[in-house]
Amino acid sequence: MTKRAGMICGGLDIGGTKIEARLFDGAMQPLDSRRVPTPRGSADAFFAAVADQVGWLRAAAGADLPVGIAMTGMVEPGTGIARTANLPISGQPMAARLTQAVGRPLPVMNDSMALAYSEANGGAAEGAAAAVGLILGTGVAAGFCVDGAPAPRFGGLPIEIGHSGMPARALARHGLGLWGCGCGRAGCIEAYVAGPGVARIAEHLGLGPEPAPRLAARAAQGEAAAEQALAVWADLAAEALEVLQMTIDPDVVVLGGGLSQMPGVAERLAAALPARLMAGTPLPTLRLARFGDASGVRGAALLGRRAAAGANV
Repeated sequence: MTKRAGMICGGLDIGGTKIEARLFDGAMQPLDSRRVPTPRGSADAFFAAVADQVGWLRAAAGADLPVGIAMTGMVEPGTGIARTANLPISGQPMAARLTQAVGRPLPVMNDSMALAYSEANGGAAEGAAAAVGLILGTGVAAGFCVDGAPAPRFGGLPIEIGHSGMPARALARHGLGLWGCGCGRAGCIEAYVAGPGVARIAEHLGLGPEPAPRLAARAAQGEAAAEQALAVWADLAAEALEVLQMTIDPDVVVLGGGLSQMPGVAERLAAALPARLMAGTPLPTLRLARFGDASGVRGAALLGRRAAAGANV
């Protein structure tokens, strides 16, 4: 397919429960979308579902079109092997299986990288020289773009900030121990800052394992203990932002994921961050994702368009 300005394109956003296909016009406005459950039983069933969604995009567009994929996990650049804990394709050769399923390889990126890429192109990080897309949801991870393009990643990893260690100074401030993480280690940032971590903080403070939406509602009603729990969470999340700022030094951090929907979350984190940074460190601008839950699939579509133009992906 030849490249032309304003090319129609499609994206797939693949998570542990759903495969969303979304069609975009030349101005990146959504035209149509379709969701199907993610098969968990076998790689063959998974790639058949991907092929079905790509077929739907082709039919909806009336022709073949660029398609990109955003998914949990990663694809090793050197081997092309998929590595993911939540999909039945770990160890599979992605390019070969996609070619077999849909007739050609499709470009693939991690979903947090897709968030950053989408928001750096027409979104909340438009024009930023260095933009991070930080997912705060059931897990914690980030993507990184430089001048609007996905930053090269040697091993294909996103910014796995969630599986960096929470600083001991932060745990000491709040009397917290080394909490176990889903990765099998203890003391990861994700164990404290992801959605389940919010509930654990609330339980630690005697409120019971309150999920973030209920905790935020209680704080909004003036309950001091709920507000304290959110303040502890924000302080710990600011430690993650500090790591990003001291290593990557972005000028904009875009927040996505379920926790980004808590009222006032960007302002809460912006207020907590200065106390965690070294003196003289510039503060990034914190913004909510402009495209919300659709930012990942939009980033995947942009990736498909980028690959069709012959750019490195």
